[in-house]
Amino acid sequence: MTYRVCFVCTGNICRSPMAEIVFRARVAEAGLDELVEVDSAGTGGWHEGDGADPRTVAVLEDNGYDGGHTARQFRSSWFSRLDLVIALDSGHLGALRRLAPTEEDAEKVRLLRSYDPAAGDDLDVPDPYYGGMDGFEECLEMVEAASVGLLAAVREDVEGQAA
Repeated sequence: MTYRVCFVCTGNICRSPMAEIVFRARVAEAGLDELVEVDSAGTGGWHEGDGADPRTVAVLEDNGYDGGHTARQFRSSWFSRLDLVIALDSGHLGALRRLAPTEEDAEKVRLLRSYDPAAGDDLDVPDPYYGGMDGFEECLEMVEAASVGLLAAVREDVEGQAA
């Protein structure tokens, strides 16, 4: 049975595609790519059909990641097929939980940085869109740090499903 994770930010061109690509690489490194499906979406549809922001692509490539991306908008109907919905900030968390058809679906929504013990109380990944490259680099650092704990949680869930 495939375990499905979807990362969600605002427009699906900066943070969530970055998280998707990084986490997909972590899943592959862990040998779980046959069991875990990773994708991303935005809370809004402003960029639907567009590729990732060129700064996102540049930061990912500079750090050894590759992968294509086409932006899309998250739909409430997706909850039924997803195991985990990862919000990039508290605004997305609230929007996604309001969109969830059931309480069980709302419980699938988690903040990415909640998987990073070093994050403390600051669980939002700031939107780098209106800033410079340093914001994209900071975003990547946060995504990579949280991906370690997220991978451990997903591995536990996948092994639990297999038992």
